[in-house]
Amino acid sequence: MVSRFVSPLLLVLFNKAALSSYSFPYVNVITLFQMLSSCAFLYAMKRWKIISFSEGEPQSVTSNPITLIPLRTLVHTLPLAVSYLLYMLITMESVRGINVPMYTTLRRTTVAFTMIVEYLLTGRKHSSYIVGSVGITILGAFVAGARDLSFDAYSYSIVFMANICSAVYLASIAHIGKSSGLNSFGLMWCNGIICAPILLLWTSFKGDLEALMSFPYLYSSGFQVVMLLSCIMAFLINYYVFLNTTLNSALTQTICGNLKDLFTIGFGWLLFGGLPFDLMNVVGQSLGFLGSCLYAYCKLKGK
Repeated sequence: MVSRFVSPLLLVLFNKAALSSYSFPYVNVITLFQMLSSCAFLYAMKRWKIISFSEGEPQSVTSNPITLIPLRTLVHTLPLAVSYLLYMLITMESVRGINVPMYTTLRRTTVAFTMIVEYLLTGRKHSSYIVGSVGITILGAFVAGARDLSFDAYSYSIVFMANICSAVYLASIAHIGKSSGLNSFGLMWCNGIICAPILLLWTSFKGDLEALMSFPYLYSSGFQVVMLLSCIMAFLINYYVFLNTTLNSALTQTICGNLKDLFTIGFGWLLFGGLPFDLMNVVGQSLGFLGSCLYAYCKLKGK
């Protein structure tokens, strides 16, 4: 449980360090490194029989020796992979232009988009208690951001686009995860082997990989450590997201992510700054955290 909250916090901080502290301009390259690292981790663990990709046998007799899963199953997960790629790219871009405290504040509005997408895809409705707790969370986000002196329309719009992509992505996990027969590792593997080649071609076409060789901090040990830790944290958080979403729901995963925001906001303010102290912001953060706690209480009580 501790690692579930620590890994997202560290992922945001490491990504922010690479993009801001080292002024790394290639967002797509970070995402590509994370995907390739995830595929390498999963392939090694699968070959060493540490994990399986489904709830049944470690490897089906109909599995392709290259993809490690049946091709029909791989095609079935294509919508999930596309939503994952959009989610990763837009989320990375949203971190660049906004301070960490306000980023986590605006990201809490994802719960509203998640409820809408869940209803559109599965017809799922929530009780008035759940809707009320989500409403408190969203109110807190708007109160916290009402007097943000670093307001930037482009950065804010990118964050809201990231919220929509996140909602679609989480809802796709819950829907496709049940129909494909794959577990969390299997879904992660499908995402990686579908998205990594696409992103590799895209970064090559844009010239990011060629330009990467002239990046001044490329061989800096500090930058390399940040990138390595970012890849490790991305792998861990993806696993926890898949596991929690398939076992519970997309909305539960979104709310659980909000509970770790208090620590992200604190560490982000201390390490990167960018947000002056303001009573309205503190009140808004408190309301958002209260809404997340109320949601958890309602779920425990079955309301």
